[in-house]
Amino acid sequence: MGLFGNAHSIDSASAQRDYARLLGQGEQVHAAYLLIRDTILLTDRRLVLIDKQGLTGKKVEYHSVPYRSITHFSVETAGHFDLDAELKIWISGSPAPIEKTFTKGVDIYEVQAILTQFVAR
Repeated sequence: MGLFGNAHSIDSASAQRDYARLLGQGEQVHAAYLLIRDTILLTDRRLVLIDKQGLTGKKVEYHSVPYRSITHFSVETAGHFDLDAELKIWISGSPAPIEKTFTKGVDIYEVQAILTQFVAR
């Protein structure tokens, strides 16, 4: 489903190993999602958006969003005809939300629960 532009879940232990260089000491990946070439990590400290750029994907931009910067977020569940779930995250100082689309196979409630756990601290 990644070829259609929608995120799907990947093993958090694999993401922990693959992105260990990005993580702080003791930081743990709670969930990870793959969107074609890009990756979304939800750690115990922050949201990490990994954006591979260009044709080869060798140039990579890493967005690190501390949970304390998230002012609010919304989830829209998949329906019968709309098979995708959507996540919108508003960051302080930015009027436009970060928007990500997930396949029906992703438990959007799990994504919401992780965000709730860390944003509400």
